[in-house]
Amino acid sequence: MNKLERQKNRQDALYLLYPQQPEEERIEYKQPAVPPAEHFGHRLFVRCHQLKLELEIEPIFACMALYNTTEKKKISENFYFDLNSEALRKMIESHVPYPDTSSLSRSCVFDITHPSADIFLVIKLEKVLQQGDMTEVAEPYMKDEKNRDRARSNAAYFCDRLGKFRMPFAWTAVSIMNIIGRASPVDMEKEAFRSDSLERKAGGVLPSYDSIRKASLDRPKSGTPEKWDGYNSEDFGLVFDNFRPVTLTVSSFYKQESDKLADDDLFKFLIEMKKPSSGLKKLKTIPGTLKLEVVPCPTEFKWGLTPELYKIDPYPDEKSRPTKEVLEFPIRDIYEPYSTYRNLLFVYPKSINFANRQGSARNIAVKVNLMQDEEERHVLTVIFGKSNCPEFSNDAYTAVTYHNKNPSFYDEIKIRLPAKLSENHHLLFTFYHVSCQRKVEMTPLETVIGYTWLPLLSANRLVTGEFCLPVSVEKPPSHYSMLHPDVQLPSMKWVDNHKGLFTIVVDAVSSIHTLDEHLDRFLSLVHNAEDNHIPAHIGNSNFEMELGKSIDGLKKAKSGPLVRFVPLILNKLLQLLVRPPVASGQAANVVHSPFEAIALIVKHLQGIRELKCDKHGRNSLLTSYIEYLCTFPQSDSIQFSPSSSAVLGPGSYATLGRPASLPVSKQQRHLSSSDPDLPSSNLGSPDNEVSNLMGSSRNQEHLSSPVRPDGSGRYPRLYGKKLVHEELALQWVVASGSAREAVLANAWFFFELIIKSMEQHLAKTDNLALPRKVRFPMQFADDINTLVSLLTKDVVERHNSIQDFSMIKGLNSNLAFFINSCLSLMDRGFVFQLVKTYLKGVVGRISGNNSTDVTTLLTLKLEFIRIICSHEHYATLNLPFNLPVTPSGPPSPSSIASSTSQTSFTSTGTLIDRGLFTELSYDFRHQHFLTGLVLSDLVTALETHLPGLHFKAINVVCNLLASHDADPRFQTPDAKARIASLYLPLIGIVADALPQLYDPNSEAKSSRSSQEQSSDVTVIDRTVAMAISGSSVYTMSGDSSAPKKVNLCKEATQDLLLCFLWVLKNVDQRLLRVWWSDLSLQRLSQFLEVVYFCVSNFEYKGDRPLRQISVQMAKKSGDIKTRMEEYILGSTSARSEMMMRLKQNDPNLSSPASDVSNRLRWRKDQTQWKQPSESSEVLFRNRGDSVVDGLLAAEVGLIALDTLELIVQIVQTSDTLQSLLSFILRVLLHCLSLNQSSVVLQNMFATQRALVSKFPELIFEEDTEQCADLCLRLLRHCSSPVMDIRTHASASLYMLMRQNFEIGNNFARVKMQVTMSLSSLVGQNQTFNEEYLRKSLKTILVYAEVDTELRNTTFPEQVRDLVFNLHMILSDTIKMKEFQEDPEMLLDLMYRIAKGYQNSPDLRLTWLHNMAAKHNERNNYAEAAQCLVHAAGLVAEYLNMLEDKPHLPIGCVSLQHVSRNVLEESAVSEDVVSPDEEGICTGKYFSESGLVGLLEQAVSSFNMAGMFEAVNSVYKVLIPIYEHNRDFKKLSSIHGKLQDAFQNIVKQEGKRVFGTYFRVGFYGSRFGDLDGQEFIYKEPAITKLPEISHRLESFYSAKFGQEVVEIIKDSNTVEKEHLNQEKACIQMTYVEPYFDLYEQRDRVTFFEKNYDIKRFMYATPFTLDGRAHGDLSEQYKRKTVLTTCHVFPYVKTRLSVVGREQLILSPIEVAIEDIQKKTKELGLALFQEPPDAKMLQMVLQGCIGTTVNQGPVEVALVFLQPLIDGELPSKHHNKLRSCFKDFLKKCGDALHKNKTLIGADQKEYQRELERNYQQIKQQLAPLISSTIHTSTIKRKHKRDKKLQGFDYSET
Repeated sequence: MNKLERQKNRQDALYLLYPQQPEEERIEYKQPAVPPAEHFGHRLFVRCHQLKLELEIEPIFACMALYNTTEKKKISENFYFDLNSEALRKMIESHVPYPDTSSLSRSCVFDITHPSADIFLVIKLEKVLQQGDMTEVAEPYMKDEKNRDRARSNAAYFCDRLGKFRMPFAWTAVSIMNIIGRASPVDMEKEAFRSDSLERKAGGVLPSYDSIRKASLDRPKSGTPEKWDGYNSEDFGLVFDNFRPVTLTVSSFYKQESDKLADDDLFKFLIEMKKPSSGLKKLKTIPGTLKLEVVPCPTEFKWGLTPELYKIDPYPDEKSRPTKEVLEFPIRDIYEPYSTYRNLLFVYPKSINFANRQGSARNIAVKVNLMQDEEERHVLTVIFGKSNCPEFSNDAYTAVTYHNKNPSFYDEIKIRLPAKLSENHHLLFTFYHVSCQRKVEMTPLETVIGYTWLPLLSANRLVTGEFCLPVSVEKPPSHYSMLHPDVQLPSMKWVDNHKGLFTIVVDAVSSIHTLDEHLDRFLSLVHNAEDNHIPAHIGNSNFEMELGKSIDGLKKAKSGPLVRFVPLILNKLLQLLVRPPVASGQAANVVHSPFEAIALIVKHLQGIRELKCDKHGRNSLLTSYIEYLCTFPQSDSIQFSPSSSAVLGPGSYATLGRPASLPVSKQQRHLSSSDPDLPSSNLGSPDNEVSNLMGSSRNQEHLSSPVRPDGSGRYPRLYGKKLVHEELALQWVVASGSAREAVLANAWFFFELIIKSMEQHLAKTDNLALPRKVRFPMQFADDINTLVSLLTKDVVERHNSIQDFSMIKGLNSNLAFFINSCLSLMDRGFVFQLVKTYLKGVVGRISGNNSTDVTTLLTLKLEFIRIICSHEHYATLNLPFNLPVTPSGPPSPSSIASSTSQTSFTSTGTLIDRGLFTELSYDFRHQHFLTGLVLSDLVTALETHLPGLHFKAINVVCNLLASHDADPRFQTPDAKARIASLYLPLIGIVADALPQLYDPNSEAKSSRSSQEQSSDVTVIDRTVAMAISGSSVYTMSGDSSAPKKVNLCKEATQDLLLCFLWVLKNVDQRLLRVWWSDLSLQRLSQFLEVVYFCVSNFEYKGDRPLRQISVQMAKKSGDIKTRMEEYILGSTSARSEMMMRLKQNDPNLSSPASDVSNRLRWRKDQTQWKQPSESSEVLFRNRGDSVVDGLLAAEVGLIALDTLELIVQIVQTSDTLQSLLSFILRVLLHCLSLNQSSVVLQNMFATQRALVSKFPELIFEEDTEQCADLCLRLLRHCSSPVMDIRTHASASLYMLMRQNFEIGNNFARVKMQVTMSLSSLVGQNQTFNEEYLRKSLKTILVYAEVDTELRNTTFPEQVRDLVFNLHMILSDTIKMKEFQEDPEMLLDLMYRIAKGYQNSPDLRLTWLHNMAAKHNERNNYAEAAQCLVHAAGLVAEYLNMLEDKPHLPIGCVSLQHVSRNVLEESAVSEDVVSPDEEGICTGKYFSESGLVGLLEQAVSSFNMAGMFEAVNSVYKVLIPIYEHNRDFKKLSSIHGKLQDAFQNIVKQEGKRVFGTYFRVGFYGSRFGDLDGQEFIYKEPAITKLPEISHRLESFYSAKFGQEVVEIIKDSNTVEKEHLNQEKACIQMTYVEPYFDLYEQRDRVTFFEKNYDIKRFMYATPFTLDGRAHGDLSEQYKRKTVLTTCHVFPYVKTRLSVVGREQLILSPIEVAIEDIQKKTKELGLALFQEPPDAKMLQMVLQGCIGTTVNQGPVEVALVFLQPLIDGELPSKHHNKLRSCFKDFLKKCGDALHKNKTLIGADQKEYQRELERNYQQIKQQLAPLISSTIHTSTIKRKHKRDKKLQGFDYSET
């Protein structure tokens, strides 16, 4: 029944509750290739709304483009737009045939790949050509002239006559960063943009772009360039992608200057615009308005056109104006291959110089045509139109500069090149003089004044660059296009003697033409071979050499063109590799050259920084090529012809027969391209190969039916062409030199290429239906085997090379990936042999190597195995058993039938000999090859001293189990059980690692683990290395001389334990029961210990602190927000999905920031403008993580319960395992002590009740300690706020009482344990809820009343008595809570409670422990030690009453030398307590071992307190006990500790400080019982009076109110009748320990003067007239000596004062005391060892320094001067003189010693001190001289005689 309850609502997948491994640790994961896509930079959408000049008399034509001032380069093509009104457009309609829709565009999209602050949007305006220079033409627009009608008529005339000609007019420019990075129109005015406004859209964005976000980054207010200092390209990109839509209004334009049309002039103007004081103010401006809207380009927009004017989907209709994509001219190469067809040519006429030409040549226009041949009919209509015109035309005219024979041009002519160019294609330039004069007789409008041309091909390459062409006066002759104009043609007339006059720049953006001579040459020769046409200038004999040169020349190609055409280049090289061309009847021997070229090209591409690489070093460009763009040469279909005599057997190698080559000659000869000397079989003529190449072979039909064995039982033989994978493997094996190094450095590329070729070969030939053994030829398998051997050798031999390590690490991983892929394609027995080949090489090196590089090899081996085991059919490959298990044949890596890949997810047999497959035996590793490798590596790693290896080995297992958990194929319980059976040895492995596991309950172990983890231990023991290569995995543990294993850290322990739990959760319980039934008691105990560690390490800790959230994930990703987004909302893991489900089910976890339905992300183009605060996201995540952690902890608890129940069932059937029950109960009690969920606790209570019911003697007879623990756990849960938990806990507690009663007719044991437990709970845990506990007690009473079976017994009455006692204890709890913030009062109350239990040893001991715990919390270690000593005294009394053993103390008397206070424990006697009484003295401490444990704890506390002498006193009691038990190991440890203690006494002499003491008196009715009482407080060392004063004042002010508390600041006797009783008055005085003279003789050391003390003194100065201070002769002192009730240190830190006495010192006695004090200080400084010169000088300065000279002298004058005057000396005078003598002697000795200590720099200081000393000595000499006494007596005697004589005579 309990089992069924535990199975409800269980978590199916354990690893979904556990955090995923970090991305960089998942080495088996390869990022998928990115599909080829067109490159886009940061995109700006620009819409032109209005262009209007103040004077509107003619059409104005505009274009815009982007310019980069730093690079001085135009970075986009021109975008032409027409915003003229319909009336203005009609003025030139006779010159425009028709406008195409594409030319009506008014919006465009700019791409910016490399954003910066130096990009400008330049707008240029043109108008119709008319008479007059630019200044004259622009005059009407700049001035308010009266004669505007004339200007209007001129405009109409010239539009009609010269409408097709243009002239430059005006321009303006705006910084892109000022468009998207500014906030106010004021800032725009400062930049001299002539901008009247910088408007923001207040409403929505453009109607057709609803998805455009209006939000942006905070917009800086400064427009200076310095504002962007420090921004990199990524920062600018963020700004470009995230800004609010901007509407820009430009209010004026610069007039175009005729002599400043060149780009260089424009860049000068743009640079000036960036300066604060722009020099452009000198330029003339034309008033007008240009309104543009700039927004971030949406991902998708309608009516889009590419730069080639192709329509972009969606394109709804033909009616709307389109949006053009503007072609970018990036400042640097963009390293992405072409993914779309593009073939554009841009022509830029720059200048023409007709200064020396005769005739009229002033208004010069250049017409450009692209000619297919030389006749006019051969003009191509491929020139892109501008605006409001046909989209293509056959000519283009440059703008005209009026009356300028040497004009400059800025025109851009865009041409769509034909896909195929011939030698006749050329650009024809015709120069015209345009007549602009208005005459009656009409002059010709256009006059031809010259011709020139430019052939487009040169040596079959497209010509680009800058050219300066000569100009012909006459029309070129026929066949001119074949020659360059630089060639001097006969009978041609040239302008200026054939000089170069016309400068142009030609540039191309083409996916057809590479624009690199090396690439062009290679592709040209390959094309010649494909066309079977060898150029005559090369010839057949030289073709092979030229082809080889062209291949070698590929490494010289520029990076940009190479990247753009790399798919084509690599495909052609692969084609040459397997199909070398045939020249002169022989195949060209160029196979090695293509292979080497591929290697060098890949190496070159890998070195380009801009091309991103994943963690395995895989280049994104090359991965995309392999996945999407790689095309292998078409081969003939493999024919199956069993009867043919010319076929190849399964073992034949297709490369030996030369495949169809690229035919370049009619002669036929068949050779292997890898070895020309090898003959080939007859595979057909080159003519057939040509026909195949030309297309017939590309659509061959394959065999439609799968291949089946023939009648003879053999598979049909096959023959075919040489294949890419075969040739790559062969060339790799034979490669050497730099080519081989290049291949090794980029092995991943060649491995993936081989795999891709193998896959395509199998797919195209339908060979997937064949058995794996005959899918590939034997020789190919041999090459693969050889290759793996060679690469393994490289890994082994070069892994310790620093410069090669990165390459070898990558090679190791890539080799593993390759073998992993081979498992899906080749015979798996063969592939396992490859694995064994690798392991043999690595293990052989490890076993024979003692150096530190073994660590690296082990790491590489672990990574290799991890990648191999990441195969999708890993489970099948390991041949898991059916359950129940029976024997099977022994498969091995060398004999796995290829048919296994076709079989189901089972092994043919099952398991019967459990011992073979539940441990990591040879049979297990033979049956489950890969799993055996993984687990063996785990064992090996745990034996090392390397935490890094621990992590890696554990992570391999952890990752495998996590993948099984997430695999949809293994979701049924049966499938999971069979998978789990593969990992049965893991249970034993974790049990063997018990000493290494992290224990969260042991701080010492934790710190030791962290220290060992941080230590740099890299050497592996020889035995470990041998174990790695040996046959037995566990042989290492038996070596007693082996070094101690390194403890695992917390994270590694959790990972390992989760693997253990996963196996326990999923494995078939029947199998476990059968297996564990045969195990020993010790082994099962180990398993239980592991379960104990499991519940400890996965205890639920509640919400995590915010500052600890996602610190590890943040350092593992450049884009933190994206990582958090994927973590919370992403669909990348099942754990994320489960969190989503939790959030949907729990409304408290929902938040607007993470709405699942909207799937909003942080990307600003998809979210609302106001982002949620980052803290709210962290809070949500924190909450979600805590929920998942709680689910994990609950599942761990339930697995632990399942395991405990299983072991209980096993114990019930065995007589030898009964002692396990105590251990089971201990684990269960530990589970109950941790934070558990309500459901788990209810199941735990059910298990506990069942266990106690089945085995009551376990609790009540065998182990009383566990009875106490169980009562404590149950009581704690009885105070739970959750009703269900309280109900179950109350029921368990009642059942415990009932069962105890049924055994002995009373439940005294449980009664005592419950009482003690509640006392412990009250004393140590103030957080429990008293109200809930009272409810639970009431529930127990109800149970007793309704229990009909025991109603007529004494049981209900006993329960009522117990509940009454518990209520009384709870009443003490209320008082304790009141004083929770007053530690002294709290301990007084606990002391009072403990005192009340004087007759109940168990309860008193409990409260003494509670007090010790409280003292430890406050670092009062001396008091904690005293509590433990008292507890030991109590136990000693009990043991002495029970049995008098000579080696045990005879009671607390034996401990009085530790503390006199312990004698109060002697109150326990047989008259009061009988140790034989049931339930009395049953705790674990009431035994010899308990006494020893208490004293050991006391020793530890004394050590912490620095009271090392007390350590010796305690050990005097312990040593006889250990001697009696012959525990010499412990005696050795004790004497070592004693040695340490005594050494500490010596080392810390003069440096130790103990407590500081204060007298505190409380006065006032507010204090209640404390009113009028005085206490001595013991505070930590070096506590100042203001500190304790502030503490007590703050506490009582908070309690009573600040206005009530009053501090009495003197130490005089308090008269209570004079105080305000409503006030709370506190008097505090510093006191010192006080000793009588006889005590001082016995208390010599500093410890003795601070231990066992109970008398304290404080002094109060006063004078007889009531003042506190007066002259020396008036100054009295009152010494008050206080006596406490106990000696310090005691079990509490304050003791009440029980006695008081006062001593009054006369002024001379005060002086004597002061001089003695100074003398004592001098003595201490004088005899200090080692000498301290600074301390000595400081004391000397205080005694005889210049500032204190009058101190001792003045004292002597006041009290000794009367002796000189004749006063008789008293005993105080003599004592004072003696003190002065001693004082002077000490001063002299100190001066002498100081002289020996000082250096030369202090000589003068020494002389000054000596002068002061002599001066004082001279002044004191007459006052302390012994002659004073004699002379005084003589004078007194004479005076007496005189008096006597006088009296006598008088008489």
